[in-house]
Amino acid sequence: MSKLNTLSEADRDFFRLIEQAIFANPFSDNRDDINIKIMQLSPPPTKTNINENVAIAVTDRLIKLSQTSPIANGNYNSADNQLLNLAVLFDIFHQYCQAFDDHILAQISTSSSLPLPFADEMISKMTKHGITKTAATHYFALAYQIRRAFFFISSNLLGVSESMRRLRKQLWDNVFTCDVRRYMESMWNRMEDFSTLILGSTGSGKGAAAAAIGRSAYIPFDTKSGCFTDCFTTSFVPLNLSQFPESLIESEIFGHRKGAFTGAIDNHKGVFSRCSKHGAIFLDEIGDVSIPVQIKLLQVLQERTFSPVGSHNKEVFQGRVIAATNKSIDTLRLQGTFRDDFYYRLCSDQIIIPSLRQRIQEDERELELMLSHILHKLCGDNSDNLLSQVLTSIHENVGQEYSWPGNVRELEQATRRILLKGYYEGDSAIKHDAETTLVTDLQAGTLNANELLAGYCKILHNRYPVYGEVARRTGLDWRTVKKYVLQ
Repeated sequence: MSKLNTLSEADRDFFRLIEQAIFANPFSDNRDDINIKIMQLSPPPTKTNINENVAIAVTDRLIKLSQTSPIANGNYNSADNQLLNLAVLFDIFHQYCQAFDDHILAQISTSSSLPLPFADEMISKMTKHGITKTAATHYFALAYQIRRAFFFISSNLLGVSESMRRLRKQLWDNVFTCDVRRYMESMWNRMEDFSTLILGSTGSGKGAAAAAIGRSAYIPFDTKSGCFTDCFTTSFVPLNLSQFPESLIESEIFGHRKGAFTGAIDNHKGVFSRCSKHGAIFLDEIGDVSIPVQIKLLQVLQERTFSPVGSHNKEVFQGRVIAATNKSIDTLRLQGTFRDDFYYRLCSDQIIIPSLRQRIQEDERELELMLSHILHKLCGDNSDNLLSQVLTSIHENVGQEYSWPGNVRELEQATRRILLKGYYEGDSAIKHDAETTLVTDLQAGTLNANELLAGYCKILHNRYPVYGEVARRTGLDWRTVKKYVLQ
């Protein structure tokens, strides 16, 4: 029996860092730190993107290692072999990131699962390293899920503020859990029981966060058809509950049978029936549903079965449930309009979407970044020269301290109005209601101590427009009061 190879200490240290990078949250500070350590162990290539640098460094290290001895599965001792297998998978994955991205962009515009011409080639590269065809096919599906999640989280939830960085990290953990290794080993097909409650004010981006989760589930790959067995464009099923009268909500959620009630002229599939086992339903404005509907939803979450209105047949629901509300969930529970047992079954994870005002306060670049993104959607590649005009109009008409009560949705409409009329004067109905804004943010739990004091000082200053009087009422120095009021 031939002697097994061993890695040098330098190579082992390098590949251990690659192992850490694979299982780290890509939106975390920890992943950034790991990337820096990898670059310190390997001469940095010429790319400006550090993730590309890391990928190139891995490729170079594997090529150099293979020149002295084959790195196929089984040629090294057990511990080193495990490190090398992970590095090979990392290397192959990054070779096809662009191909995955191109496929995702093409898939977005259609409801049928599209073929992946590069699938056989990528799977073949894995099997050449001693990975079984079954395992390689599974890794291919995981690679697609990872790239899909990164695509939707990074492209649909933009922002440089700390709260947005934290949100992207939370969304990744919601899809893959805080332990990616454990997820890949035993939880990739068991996530349907982890419901999510998303909280945030109107227009802040709850739908985008829900879509990022719902479109990022694991989907098996069918080698015979060359397609995935499901399509992420149809596996995510959103439903805004506030759009329907109470009498129709059950029908929209559970579906109904022909003749179940007056006007039911045909069978109708609700969101639970339309959602596949690899998808999720999104129940927006969950805080508006009645107690009877909450009880029926609770039964579905507990038993995973439901019956359409007018039917006694049981159907099985296999997807995830994501719900959202712009109301204070704590207030609803205290008022008795939101059942505690329903809340506890719904909130395996609770995610709070930051307001646009909070994001801008954390980082002033946030407004310009969001405007650039909105203008590009509206005007395409010719939008660059419009950015300064729109930004100037906002600063001149509503000011840099405007609270943006309608959040990103209001900013989008403000941009359209500026393009049409040349100016935007803000939401006159609520833009001066500082008390409402403060209470809303306080209930949502999105305020830090500094923001709380600033909001309170501004409210008092509106009532008593003298810094000294506000200082007397708050016990603060008048200079401190002035700083908060002008903040």
